Amino acid sequence: MQNLPLLPVMGIGSAATPGWLHLFRERSRAGAVGPVDLEEAFADATRLAIADQIEAGFDVIADGELARLRFVYEMYDRLTGLERVPPARRLGVPGYDRAPRFRAERVAAPHGLGLVAEYHRLREFCPDRPLKVALPGPLTFAGNIDTAQPAAMLDMLTEIVAAEVTALLAAGATFVQLDEPGLTHLPYGLEPTDAAERLNAITRLAPERIAVHVCFGNNASRPYAPRDFARLMPALRRLDCAMLLLEFTNREMAELELLPDLAARTRIAAGVVDVKSFHVESPQDVAMRIHRVLAHVPAARLALTADCGFSAIPRGLALAKMRALGAGARLVRRELGL
Repeated sequence: MQNLPLLPVMGIGSAATPGWLHLFRERSRAGAVGPVDLEEAFADATRLAIADQIEAGFDVIADGELARLRFVYEMYDRLTGLERVPPARRLGVPGYDRAPRFRAERVAAPHGLGLVAEYHRLREFCPDRPLKVALPGPLTFAGNIDTAQPAAMLDMLTEIVAAEVTALLAAGATFVQLDEPGLTHLPYGLEPTDAAERLNAITRLAPERIAVHVCFGNNASRPYAPRDFARLMPALRRLDCAMLLLEFTNREMAELELLPDLAARTRIAAGVVDVKSFHVESPQDVAMRIHRVLAHVPAARLALTADCGFSAIPRGLALAKMRALGAGARLVRRELGL
């Protein structure tokens, strides 16, 4: 992982979608745009996401994942062997029961997951700053795939993600993040320690360059799983990774007392901005949360982030929260003389 300043600020990965990109996607689904139009739109959206992060004072820059539909859903299009399962509920509010679901016995990604191309575009547009690239982990992929052979399916998904991470590392990526809300609601009855070893099969490819993000779900700003880390500690303690990015603000900063144990093994990126609330934090709110985390984690082991990605909230709200995150971090750095 790159050399970073003390208390580095970063997003989780996804950016809020600009209004024009929503309209563009509608036209794309209607067959009104071509592949050149798609590439131009995604490139423009990526430039905008980068500029938003720089303006907010982020130290590590991601591409915003705007070439994907949410952080994982569109990624299934890059897998073969899936049969789509229609949702049993189609009416009413969005929710996890209306998310894409599949059945399969064998899956593959013959052309990869597309992250290397996303990373090259990010590096081209932002060549002089620390960069990160995030992708769903195998547990999260598995959560939407029904199968009669769960162990074999997990093997295949782990191999697919490991191959993509290997390609990213070979392309020069120094901060690769596995997004694993699936760790909070394990697929196929998997035990937490077994889940950790699945992830370690990937993180041990380069444990100093690979991070793991764990939150409790963020579909339409709703969690999916019980929101406590204590039950996850058998898995979290076993992870060999450069950083754990964890959700705290939406949980009223609960369970900070668990962090010293984890911080002894890896760096911690604490969520100090709530992306599941329309309330806009002030920089002082963010600074207060940072100080609460610093009571448990040394500054040299702490990074600052949001609870989850920004894709589930409107762009104006996301920008306000990003600016509060950057400004709150600057307040604390000044107070500490950093």
